[in-house]
Amino acid sequence: MRVERAPSGGYELRADAEDSVRDANRFLESVRVRGLSPATNRAYAYDLLVLLRWLEHGQLTIATLTAASLIDCIAWQQRQNAAPRSINRRLSTCALFYRFVTGNDLSTAGIAESAHYRGPGRDRSLGLFRLYRRPRKRVRVKAPRKLVEPLTAEQVRAFLRSLKRYRDLAIVYLMLFCGLRSLEVVSMKLSDIDWQRGEVRVFGKGSRERLLPVPTPLRAALSDYLRLERPHNTTAPFLFVILQGRRRGSPLTLVGLRSLFRHRRRTREQVRNANAHRFRHTFGADMARAGVGLVVLQRMLGHAEPQTTLQYINLSLADVAAEYTKALAVIERRYEQSS
Repeated sequence: MRVERAPSGGYELRADAEDSVRDANRFLESVRVRGLSPATNRAYAYDLLVLLRWLEHGQLTIATLTAASLIDCIAWQQRQNAAPRSINRRLSTCALFYRFVTGNDLSTAGIAESAHYRGPGRDRSLGLFRLYRRPRKRVRVKAPRKLVEPLTAEQVRAFLRSLKRYRDLAIVYLMLFCGLRSLEVVSMKLSDIDWQRGEVRVFGKGSRERLLPVPTPLRAALSDYLRLERPHNTTAPFLFVILQGRRRGSPLTLVGLRSLFRHRRRTREQVRNANAHRFRHTFGADMARAGVGLVVLQRMLGHAEPQTTLQYINLSLADVAAEYTKALAVIERRYEQSS
């Protein structure tokens, strides 16, 4: 069983027994027809691949699945060292797929709940307004909260010094100064740049559109790339293209973009953690440190929920605590000398 590109342009599952993946492929085709992004379609395909392999391993079918049996699915994935976030995403896909096939929601019978009473719930991060309970209980594993780890100024400078092409410099600047995701970079078209107004149009997750200003270093790198490096005879509407080899002039792919970062992580010890998304984290952290408000930063990053953006605000508070500790040490030495 494997994932392949479908003739329709989306993704599908292939297996020796086509009957075993028929429902999954109907689900994936419905996702494509509804206009969800290719990345979402691909993610669903790989989630279903894991689910169907587990069902086959346990000699189960999606129609006979219960929420209680998902505990076995969780344990099976944990034995394969799957990350908690990955497990939770697959459980969400499983619930959607079950509803698609059966028309019903998974029963929650046999699922242990928390032993203590939480009350109606309040949002502790964004205000003290009352939160409503979700209408359905869902099977989940506890996922640890990961701290945002931006690059240091020295790491950013070292990475920028390693770049030899204006194209690569413009790509990194879009992440560092505009906070773009990898897919947003490779999907960008020439028409998305408004040179007169100094803005770039970005289409993010969920087809959410946002406008971002083009800072001077990025504008210069883009101008040099278009003038000196991008093949003038290419017909691709995309901004970034391959610059050498047989596929010169073809649109840059996610694999090609990530290799730009992977090569430098392998060859330079100082930037061994400098992947593409970490430059986006660095942008968010820098904006939070500079005092950009939560709502504005959420729009800049293209987040659907403010809780996602809040991790950058919390990081800036950690920076304040670090500066406070440093200042307190100076104050303590001052009073020690006076005594």
